[in-house]
Amino acid sequence: MEALLPIIIQLISGAVGGNVVGALAKNLSLGTVGNSIAGILGGGIGGQLLGMLGMASGAGEMDIGGIIGSIAGGGVGGGVIMAIIGIVKKAMAK
Repeated sequence: MEALLPIIIQLISGAVGGNVVGALAKNLSLGTVGNSIAGILGGGIGGQLLGMLGMASGAGEMDIGGIIGSIAGGGVGGGVIMAIIGIVKKAMAK
């Protein structure tokens, strides 16, 4: 279970990050469910990328720095992916 904790943190913070960006950039918002799904996807990707760079926790490294890294990586990744999908959706609607 300890190996799953960083991933769970990244996915949850990704969903939060996607919804925060959706609330701040209403023209890119995909709705709560869409923002959450895009955020979860981005959170997983962002958290894993930071983990590969050594900036977020991997399995068995759940110290406070690793937890903060997982939250930051997931949140930023979730927000970025949600914004990218929102931009693409908006461009395709034209």
